[in-house]
Amino acid sequence: MISPAVLALLAFAGYRGTQLLVHDSILDPIRERIDTWYQHKPESAVRDAVVTLISCVYCTGWWVAGAVLATWLLVTGTFGSAPLLVHGIEWLAVAGAAALLNRWDDSRKDGA
Repeated sequence: MISPAVLALLAFAGYRGTQLLVHDSILDPIRERIDTWYQHKPESAVRDAVVTLISCVYCTGWWVAGAVLATWLLVTGTFGSAPLLVHGIEWLAVAGAAALLNRWDDSRKDGA
């Protein structure tokens, strides 16, 4: 199982990765191309799912947290050190902590 310090590190990485994909202007051209692609056939379930994924911080955050955790576990060689269920719980913890960071960040913007 990962330590609280590693959990915090992964949560910050997941939060930042999510912000990059959903909000940062550096990826605006890609998001605009995806939106144009979506507008050509808005009734498509696949296109709707892709647009939802890239515009929802919680949806994107879930997958980013999973990718960050999996990368950490594989690079550190600790993937096989715990049952898959434990890694699933770690995934929930990283995604939840990253979502809390996003909520905190949003509340600061609302108050400003």
